[in-house]
Amino acid sequence: MERLFCSARCLFLLSGLVVFATASVTAQQPAPRTPSPQQGIYLVFPFENAGSSPRLDWLGEGLEELTIQSLSAAGEQVYSHAGRLAELERYGLPHNSKLSRATMLHAAEDLDADFVVFGKFTATGTSLTVESRILKVNPTRLLPAFRETGTLNALMDLNMRLVWRLLSASDPHYPLSLAEFTKRQRPLRLDAFEHYVRGLLATEDDARLRELREAARLEPEWPEPDFELGQVYFARRDCNSALPWYARVPKTHGRYGEAVFATGVCHLLLSRPERAEEVFVSLQEGLQTSIVSGADLPEILNNLAIARARQGKMPAAQADLRRAAELDPDEDDYEFNLGLFALQANDAAGAVGYFREAAEREPDNPEDRAMLISSLEKAGKKSEADQERETATETFGPNGLPAVRLDAKNEFVSKLNRIKTELDVTALRAGLESPNPAASSAAADESSDTPASHIRRARQELSAGQMDAAEKDFRAALTADPRSAAAHLGMGEIDRRRGKMEDAVKELQASLEARDSAVVRTMLAKIYLEQKKPDLARTEVQRALKLAPNYTEAKQLLEHLQNSKPADKKPGGAQ
Repeated sequence: MERLFCSARCLFLLSGLVVFATASVTAQQPAPRTPSPQQGIYLVFPFENAGSSPRLDWLGEGLEELTIQSLSAAGEQVYSHAGRLAELERYGLPHNSKLSRATMLHAAEDLDADFVVFGKFTATGTSLTVESRILKVNPTRLLPAFRETGTLNALMDLNMRLVWRLLSASDPHYPLSLAEFTKRQRPLRLDAFEHYVRGLLATEDDARLRELREAARLEPEWPEPDFELGQVYFARRDCNSALPWYARVPKTHGRYGEAVFATGVCHLLLSRPERAEEVFVSLQEGLQTSIVSGADLPEILNNLAIARARQGKMPAAQADLRRAAELDPDEDDYEFNLGLFALQANDAAGAVGYFREAAEREPDNPEDRAMLISSLEKAGKKSEADQERETATETFGPNGLPAVRLDAKNEFVSKLNRIKTELDVTALRAGLESPNPAASSAAADESSDTPASHIRRARQELSAGQMDAAEKDFRAALTADPRSAAAHLGMGEIDRRRGKMEDAVKELQASLEARDSAVVRTMLAKIYLEQKKPDLARTEVQRALKLAPNYTEAKQLLEHLQNSKPADKKPGGAQ
């Protein structure tokens, strides 16, 4: 289950993630000068094909990707292509939709972006004209368009000049000359870049692999195709093919953290728990030194726990999992794995508590319910097991529960561990790509008192489990901007985690008054459901789906509400 406080899960899975503090910057990317007062976060959309041949449609995403890379190389913070796709998914919009400026602005507001970049292109013969402009988010202001014309073969230089003109024109104090800006850019072959973009756009794995391999062959020092190749093989669970590609991703790369995480998962899948433990420990330590002191991510803790448990380090494994469950109160996997660990320790009574908690966190998961019933039977609580089985039959049907075989040696149980294969750090880095941690740090220092900086820092602290610090920053943001939708959302999440449901409802309603959001309405619906107010929950989730018809979390919640009995009761008479 995704965490509602963040954007869609793949925003962070596929977005620019963790740049470790120890990573050095290459000679082609010297340390930026002190950021100008306009330092902010950019969100780039695909460029519109304004009349060119359909065979050049790839240039829409291509110009988006080039603009992202140019901004990132210059030390700016910018959302990745995948981060933008995930946000569109929340609105129920296909990735190739032609978006209005209002929709772009709404997406930027939800992502706390400061600037939107968009444009269009036309091609006549060998001539290519690209137009681009910046939309400032707060206060909203559309800046003049800039245009560059050249040949398609000169696409890289054309786009680089255009991005520099946008930055220097929108900020009178922009510190980089065109020559300095150019030095920061990675020179790329056009054919390699086209193969790379076509690989990203391919809908079938074979075509994607073919295009990405060709891009990697033509530009062997360019890490973008290497990472994407690792991702394709990883999605296939072909870890032996994925690992060599992930190994080519340098520490300075914005998605290095994802590559490391996937490497650790592969070691688990290949039954190498010792190697997996080393990888997840190093990743956890890197997060704690480079992002927020004491930061923990539940996905890493979960996998680290499994790696340690497989080596017999059960106390440490249980401690890791308890911390993961504390950080992510909506996820059932952590409680489920704790239940498995309890069974492996022959503690059936303890397993019952964990599996019951897992089933409450995810009522529609039949495996959670099946393990709860089996644990109750093993603990000698037959009447409770019968009651749970009856309830499960009503919910899932007569054959809806998976078969569970608890054996004396717990060999069956050991195969059920739920490994997390996706890393969600959207609240830590919010899908940002910036190759230079020092630049981001300097930017934070210069704008540490702005509402946006308080919100970003609060999200980092909340993901690290530091709720007091997060509350302080959210309140500071609200002092500066009492109608901040993002700050009210953050306070609602804190109140919910602390069990202050009425306060959480008020904060989420305040967030909706400032800006309507499918994510906030879905979170509000979940709280109403916890408060045993299904009618209110149904109303909110229906409103969420009206805003974002394809929002997965809202659809799942509505399905659960439709399948729920009006007077569900738990064994033992609890309501």
